[in-house]
Amino acid sequence: MPSCTRGIVNDQRLRLLIIGGYGTFGGRLAELLCRERQVSLVIAGRSKSAALAFCHALPPGATREALAVDRDRDVARRIEQVNPDIVVDASGPFQAYGEDAYRVVKVALATRTHYLDLADSPEFVRGIRQFDGKAKEQGLVLLSGVSSFPVLSAAMVRDLANDFGRIDSITGGIAPSPYAGVGYNVIRAIADYAGKGIPIQRQGRRQTAHALLETRRFTISPPGVIPLFQRTFSLVDVPDLQLLADEWPEVKDVWMGAAPEPAILHWLLRRFAGLVRLRLVPSLAPLSRLIHSTANNVRWGEHRGGMFVEVSGEGGDGQIVSRSAHLLAEGHHGLYIPSMAVEAIVRNWLDGRPPRAGARPATAELELSDYRRVFAERPVSIGTRNGTGSGDQCLHARILDTAWQSVPAVLRAVHGAGPNLTISGTASITRGRGVLARILAWIMRFPAAGENVPVTVNFERHGDYDKWTRDFGGQEFSSTFTVGSGRFEHLLCERFGPLTFGMALVPDADRLNLVMRRWNFLCLPLPGFLVPRGNSCEFEEGDRFHFNVEINLPLAGFVIRYRGSLQPPGTTALSG
Repeated sequence: MPSCTRGIVNDQRLRLLIIGGYGTFGGRLAELLCRERQVSLVIAGRSKSAALAFCHALPPGATREALAVDRDRDVARRIEQVNPDIVVDASGPFQAYGEDAYRVVKVALATRTHYLDLADSPEFVRGIRQFDGKAKEQGLVLLSGVSSFPVLSAAMVRDLANDFGRIDSITGGIAPSPYAGVGYNVIRAIADYAGKGIPIQRQGRRQTAHALLETRRFTISPPGVIPLFQRTFSLVDVPDLQLLADEWPEVKDVWMGAAPEPAILHWLLRRFAGLVRLRLVPSLAPLSRLIHSTANNVRWGEHRGGMFVEVSGEGGDGQIVSRSAHLLAEGHHGLYIPSMAVEAIVRNWLDGRPPRAGARPATAELELSDYRRVFAERPVSIGTRNGTGSGDQCLHARILDTAWQSVPAVLRAVHGAGPNLTISGTASITRGRGVLARILAWIMRFPAAGENVPVTVNFERHGDYDKWTRDFGGQEFSSTFTVGSGRFEHLLCERFGPLTFGMALVPDADRLNLVMRRWNFLCLPLPGFLVPRGNSCEFEEGDRFHFNVEINLPLAGFVIRYRGSLQPPGTTALSG
């Protein structure tokens, strides 16, 4: 029989049967493991031809074969035929598995096969504990809910609260890219529970809340990374609502949400969920096909996605503490994160570190270190925020939080100095020649073009805002800076008269990049496609503070570029 303590010996391969292996989550799991030569993949689904086509499309590496499997009919015979080491159920929706919901689990026990699933049904995931005794007797691993919720979310909680004396509340959410390609089974599950009462931990006891109708706003922003735009998260029925309360019995509140894009479609879905809440319609399940088609064909916005977990409680010093973990994935890479929990467990298995025998939710099976291993080759950023910081910190430090120390020393010295600092140097200014560019430069009081122009900058700190006054050869202009909030959360906001610009602070080696994200006119949002562009940064060279500011507007074209360097007085003393 397969042993949960086995590793890979010589040419032996770990054989995985993936039910739903060419579907949304199963297919991505296969892609994650297909280059691993210590793995043998069996891609299974109702259509053998679809499974075979998927196998042919995978890159070389792991051996693979296609198999027709109907989990409702011939799954026992097929598992006996294949004789896998591990069966992975990635089919779903687990909420619709019917009376014999644990059919595959029972077959795994009968055939002495390890079992993993990507279930998102709280009842299903919690219920697997009923097989714990039998699994331990046979030395088998049976893990349910092996996905971002609850495995990654629980790992984030443990990392955030490692020095907490008590956890009071846990809030989390997932914000998929609008181009993620949502699977039909996921939509079926959401449509079935939308607007209905679901159990939730609130004020220290189990209460009922209505799915999708409760919302919270949050900005996913790993320190030092361009944040996602702020999104509205709606309450979803995921295993975390119950499992995190099981894991940390002292927790009073657990809330988990999802923020799909485009926002208008999310808003419409919440309105339809309200009809279910009012009992005007029994369920949104009949609309599953329409919702699925709309979600996968109506797409716009940034191709980026993320996840967050925020924990509040009593720190080791007895003070109330709030921390948050932020994860952001670029492009299509976020699509794979729900399947990476299984990947990480399999890779640990290959290294001779399998999970302990037994049947249970997978909440405690992985730590962030396991995830960082599978994130390593992808543009996935993860970081911690300890709050907005105190008024004693400079604005840049409050925004960058744990990424502040990655900023070059001279830049930290200048931004961290206060309450008043004046430094001088030289600059070169280039102005745009277009009529509209000239008008805008005049309105903003930008300096005239010139080379080696003497420049002096005065930095004033006034508690919650800074004022910078620049003097380019006698031409003076100023602006004020604040820490952004609301739509501008985690951005550095610069105000020129009626205009406010929100910039992301992104450290990169010896420089600090300033990336424009939003802008307002008299507090009114201006279109994102018209936001000023340009390569703007600050960097350290020798002991001097260098700057490069470039402004381009979609309608006006190139407006201005000014670049130069400043010599901070007493740099050596400041830079500590």
